[in-house]
Amino acid sequence: MVSRENKRASLHEKLQLLRSITNSHAMNKTSIIVEASKYIEGLKQKVERLTQDIAAAQSSNDQNPLPMEVTVETLEKGFLINVFSDKSCPGLLVSILEAFEEMGLNVHEARVSCTESFRLHAVGEVNYLISFLI
Repeated sequence: MVSRENKRASLHEKLQLLRSITNSHAMNKTSIIVEASKYIEGLKQKVERLTQDIAAAQSSNDQNPLPMEVTVETLEKGFLINVFSDKSCPGLLVSILEAFEEMGLNVHEARVSCTESFRLHAVGEVNYLISFLI
């Protein structure tokens, strides 16, 4: 008898958890399960749409590189670089910093924002050894 009551209490807890996760207002077991099933189907559709959006974004990035606005100003002892793009994409900051490194530019201070658009404001100087050779 105790075992049956424990199973019933455990099932009730699990149904209430399922109900809270899916924001269900259903009161009986069947309705909770039906609403949870609909919730899961909705999540599957969201995942499918996001997968399609990611694939579309990647293919458009391959065909259309990000349009960027880049300005460079010389300072008394270095440079100021501003980079702006209407869109941000994963890895953009890393790519820019790697390019700076390849050019021998040492960044001393940088401010970056990459939520919806991409903005980089960097202050630095040319690597001393490279500037000596130039």
